Amino acid sequence: MDKHNSIDHQLRATWQAVAKMYNEQAAKHNSTMATAFALLNIDFEDGTPSTSLGPLMGMEPTSLSRLLKSMEDKKLIFREKNPNDGRSVLIRLTDFGKEMREVSKGHVYQFNNKIREFLSENELETFFKVTTIINKLISDRLIYKDDIDKKAV
Repeated sequence: MDKHNSIDHQLRATWQAVAKMYNEQAAKHNSTMATAFALLNIDFEDGTPSTSLGPLMGMEPTSLSRLLKSMEDKKLIFREKNPNDGRSVLIRLTDFGKEMREVSKGHVYQFNNKIREFLSENELETFFKVTTIINKLISDRLIYKDDIDKKAV
């Protein structure tokens, strides 16, 4: 199969281009795309339990710990005991973290708005439908025969 007609190639190449673009923007603010993504996933007012942040971002605990330590060092976040659950910690944004969250949000809006200038509503609906189907097929383990056979048992 020609790689240009391969769905996974197009997804990977597009995501790599998007990630590179976001990392270039983040670097202008002495940051990374991962940091910006974390800022966007932390509740602006109430903070977010550290145990919820990893699944929200699709990150493994070790990677998340390193990212949070870096964000703490940069004074973007602070940790606070969760008043509703003494065993867990809330990740909260500092004033600087809130400021940088707004910068990140602005870049996301700018990207989305620019793409929307070049696509019709119908094309966007089709894009979201296709990505939803791909995600569902993967999460339901319906891509590979050995996964399908295991489900039938």
